[in-house]
Parts: sequence; C-alpha cells; structure tokens
Amino acid sequence: MRLLLVRHGQTPSNIDQLLDTSVPGPGLTPLGERQAAALPRALAHEDIQALYASPLLRARLTAAPLAAVRGLDVLVRDGIRELSAGDLEMQPGDSPEGERYMRTVFAWAAGDTGLRIPGGEDGAAALARYDAVIDEAAGSGADTVAMISHGAAIRMWTAARARNVDVAYAAAHPLANTGVVVLDGTPATGFQVLSWAGATVVPAGESGPTGEPVDTAG
Repeated sequence: MRLLLVRHGQTPSNIDQLLDTSVPGPGLTPLGERQAAALPRALAHEDIQALYASPLLRARLTAAPLAAVRGLDVLVRDGIRELSAGDLEMQPGDSPEGERYMRTVFAWAAGDTGLRIPGGEDGAAALARYDAVIDEAAGSGADTVAMISHGAAIRMWTAARARNVDVAYAAAHPLANTGVVVLDGTPATGFQVLSWAGATVVPAGESGPTGEPVDTAG
C-alpha cells in the first residue's frame, strides 16, 4: 500500500503557535484555504483510491477539495486526529509546556509509550488508534491511500512505525501545512518512507507548534 500522510492547511492557531488539539478545532485561514485548494494539483500524479480525514474541522476542510476533484468520499476517522495536549491545550508551542508536549510525543515514538501528557492520552493509546485506521486502509484493497491528519501525529506515528525514519529525523524535520509524508508497506510487513515533505504545497516555516523541530535532549 502506498500511504500519503498529509498535514492539514494553516489555521489561526498555527499562526499564533498554539497547541490546539481539541475537537472540532478551528477552521482554515485564507492561506490554509489556498493550500487545501492546491492539494489536488500537488497530488495529481498519485492514483488515490481512498481518502481519510481526522474529525477536526481543519482536516475535513483540507480534504474537501481533493475529494471533490477525485470523486471520493471522505472517510472521517477519530484515530488519525491530533495527539491530545490535555492540560497543555492552547499553550504556546515554544513554552516549557509546548516543549514538554513534543518531548513526550517523541518519547512515545522511541518506545516509552507509558508516558502520559497531563490530562491527555498515553502513547499506547495514541499509537493504537492511529494503527487501527492504517489497518483499516490496508484491508480496504486500495493501492494508494491519502490521510489528512496532523503534524505531531504524523511525525510520531512515522517515527514509530517506519523502519528508515527514526525519532531524531522526525524531530528535526518540521512538516509544513499540507506537507506530505509518502510511505510504502503494510502493517504486516512494515513501512518505509519514500519521501518527506516532497509534495509540500507551501515552503517550510508556515507551520504551527506541532510542525516544529524539537530538542529531544533532557
């Protein structure tokens, strides 16, 4: 299965660098709307047969233009929503709380899945819900699947499950709004990343805290 993990378009909280993970969350900025509108063209070379989106409004709005162009239904799945910030919700991404969030996320990817974000989920639950949607897609028979998801969730899951991307790489490589991680594989055989942000619609730098690099030391 060819798997395209796509970060949603820009939101007001991305501009303000806030940890905004609750449902339904904000919509898109005018730039985010343009990014979503550009996504069908950016992915025109991909034979997408199934399209998933998280339940957060920004993911569903990002998926809509692609669904319209391809004539696909958007399969909304809670499992690929953003990683819950819990008690850290709406804290600045560059604050100690924001840094704690990202350190915890990447600790999960490194295998310390028992850690819990205060007031939020632990790594075992986060990986299990994301895995469940990947498993569903793999069993659907679709050769190429696109999922509109979120920066921290994509980077965490990819670092945990792809054999050629480790935590250090995922932590050091931000994923801009509508940036795409392309993988190949199955849950049974494992996944390999073919490209990271190779189909980014806008330059890196127009991201929110869950798209930013993080210092994983300490």
